[in-house]
Amino acid sequence: MWAGVYFRTLRHLRPVQIIGRLGTYLPERPVRIRPTPPLREGRGSWTAPAARRPSLIGPRDYMLLNARGSLAEDGWDNPDRPLLWRYNLHYFDDLTASEAPRRAAWHRALIAEWIAANRPDSGTGWQPYPLSLRIVNWIKWALAGNDLGNEALHSLAHQARALERKIEWHLLGNHLFSNGKALVFAGLFFGGKEGERWLDRGAHILERQLPEQFLPDGAQFELSPMYHALAVEDLLDLANMLAAFGYPRIAWLNDAIRRHIRPALDWLAALSHPDQGVAFFNDAAFGIAPTLSELVAYASRLGFAPPAAPPSPWLGESGYARLANDRATLFLDLARVGPDHLPGHAHADTLSLEFSFGASRIIVNSGTSIYALGTERQRQRGTRAHSTVTVDDENSSETWAAFRVGRRAVPFDTYARAGGDRLEAGGAHDGYRHLGTRAVHRRRVTLGEHGLTVEDSVTPDTPAEARFHLHPAVRISIEGPGRGLLFPPEGGPIRWNAQAAAVRVEASSYHPEFGVSLPSSCLSLTLGGGCSTLSLEWD
Repeated sequence: MWAGVYFRTLRHLRPVQIIGRLGTYLPERPVRIRPTPPLREGRGSWTAPAARRPSLIGPRDYMLLNARGSLAEDGWDNPDRPLLWRYNLHYFDDLTASEAPRRAAWHRALIAEWIAANRPDSGTGWQPYPLSLRIVNWIKWALAGNDLGNEALHSLAHQARALERKIEWHLLGNHLFSNGKALVFAGLFFGGKEGERWLDRGAHILERQLPEQFLPDGAQFELSPMYHALAVEDLLDLANMLAAFGYPRIAWLNDAIRRHIRPALDWLAALSHPDQGVAFFNDAAFGIAPTLSELVAYASRLGFAPPAAPPSPWLGESGYARLANDRATLFLDLARVGPDHLPGHAHADTLSLEFSFGASRIIVNSGTSIYALGTERQRQRGTRAHSTVTVDDENSSETWAAFRVGRRAVPFDTYARAGGDRLEAGGAHDGYRHLGTRAVHRRRVTLGEHGLTVEDSVTPDTPAEARFHLHPAVRISIEGPGRGLLFPPEGGPIRWNAQAAAVRVEASSYHPEFGVSLPSSCLSLTLGGGCSTLSLEWD
């Protein structure tokens, strides 16, 4: 069994990933201590970046991923803390969070403590991804008018040298983009031969990654709305930094970055619910990336126009469909799970949907609260945790470990179209082709002014369940066989009617943020004769 899983996973990798992975097992050569390079003089002004929720709740106390921690108790590398929590501790995101100037004294002390406690090239803080984010955050803090001081500048330069040796070719994707971004930041902040080298190395990475990582419709190619929002922030930060230093030698990079910003903002707006939060496809949660409104405001400060109102129906090259009218908004996942060589943030959520009535989320996917390897991570990535169909209680894509995918569902016959006063989208996928029946799931959704219809079929007829996870704020009642009411927090009620072999309401859970699990309900339909239909109606 496992030999097949490994083969189906590894066969998609690029040679650079395999070579890069092997390289991570080689002993690291220590980075030589050198004098701090001179600082480069800026030619423009630094613009306030997007702000996050504060994570520093005391001089040495944190709230990270909804879990409290203290340096007095945890130190900087407590192995009892999840790796993602420790990563966040080393990012120093609070340096640019809301009302950061009020905590500047805390920040200065923490920078000094980090330098004293984290021996160069050792521990979580010196892994390439935390290095990348911290380099950027320290430089942002300095450009906001704070004095890093000689010791911190010396450490910052050493961190850039360390990152230069640890480029994440084995991972690629958003990690590699962050590596390139950090080297560009360091190369513009510092001058001299080292600054020029960092700038060239970072610019070379970004030159290669921009056309690959941003699809024609503006989407970041890992197809997670949350990671897309982080990518938009990266683009805006780079445009900000390039404008602040105005270095003519890499004006081409500034042009390339700016070309991608408007399409990327448009895509983020298209994949956001009326509540301005992202849709939960693949790894997605609130509280990690800046919000849409924060990013739009940041873009405006940099001179970019706000995103255009997305057309309806909309189906981008990325594979997501959006149907919307004055009353309701629906998203349908008609996308591949992600790049063939990089599906680490994929869920088995093909043909899943999310639905908002007014500003209230009604039908949702379950979200993401954990990255740590284990049964809960597996469950949250599985098909049952999403508003789509499971066949033979199997996942539509073979998600395993924390960030691995073997067999992948491939959508086909996808479309989105308008007809009169109705909008329609649909498609099919082959994620269950490995079953004895070689079953195909097909879904069609139709949105009108007063209702929504979701039609599912599985051919040939194979045991299957269509699940519709409800937002925790939505209450459901059963008024008779296969029918009842939904009570959203605003508007409604919404009448529901199901045509299926069996209909039941199950207990479920919803994970809007890391470290958060909320009880919720799930409407489950057992397909009869290979078919089921769920209809929602409102006045």
